[in-house]
Amino acid sequence: MATTAEILGEVPFFALLDETERAALANHVDEKRMKQGTQIFQQNDPGGSLFIVRSGTVEIWIKKTTGEKMVLETARGGDFFGEISLLDGGPRTACATVLEDADLIVVDRADLDELFRIKPAAAMDLLSATGRRLRETNRLLRQAASKDINEETEDNRSRVERAADWVTEFSGSMTFLMIHIVVFAVWIMLNVAPFDASSFGDFDPFPFGLLTMCVSLEAIILSVLVMLSQNRQVARDRIRNDIEYQVNVSAEAKVAHLHEKLDHLHEEVLLRLERLEKQRPT
Repeated sequence: MATTAEILGEVPFFALLDETERAALANHVDEKRMKQGTQIFQQNDPGGSLFIVRSGTVEIWIKKTTGEKMVLETARGGDFFGEISLLDGGPRTACATVLEDADLIVVDRADLDELFRIKPAAAMDLLSATGRRLRETNRLLRQAASKDINEETEDNRSRVERAADWVTEFSGSMTFLMIHIVVFAVWIMLNVAPFDASSFGDFDPFPFGLLTMCVSLEAIILSVLVMLSQNRQVARDRIRNDIEYQVNVSAEAKVAHLHEKLDHLHEEVLLRLERLEKQRPT
């Protein structure tokens, strides 16, 4: 069975350490095996440890204000997570769930001090990896939307609303205009000389009262359907404006928070490096 030092050798984060350094670090870290579906931690739980995935799959996610789940990262062999709470000592900023049975290495703050003492360059590797994760989270937040305006409105339409939308769209087309021009022209021609003398003519003589009534009824029905469609469009615009406002507010708050976290992490790592430099024998 592989020792903890050999396990650390398989993790890219510890690849720069030699066997002696990995053995020294292995005496401090812990190992855990977690089953599929296990909740490692939840958002706002107390932090204080970093997890390195030796094998298996762990999903890092958050729940948006609308209750929807947003996956930030899927950690696999060699990846690590939980470093923000480890560095600043604050609560967890996301949730972690085991998707496939996972073997994890648990590194606490004392273990991290030992790692930085052995290999100070590992601090910059940790900061770089954290920066990449924050950039990816920033990208997800910018692309995410609370709702889909089309899903919110289109899927809930009744048959009358669907018919109103179709009629409104069709009545504004050239096809609608050409059909009416042809119908009106044929109607009038059949009711004036010389076609009014035919067996199928003269059914609506001048001033074409039947045609006038049909056009009036069509106009009434068409106007009601158009108004129904316009009312739905007003509702769509209202939902769209609400969604845009929610997304803008959420993105602005999250981006500001990520920048604060990154600045804090940078300051924390620099302080640790400075403290380690002072402890090194001259």
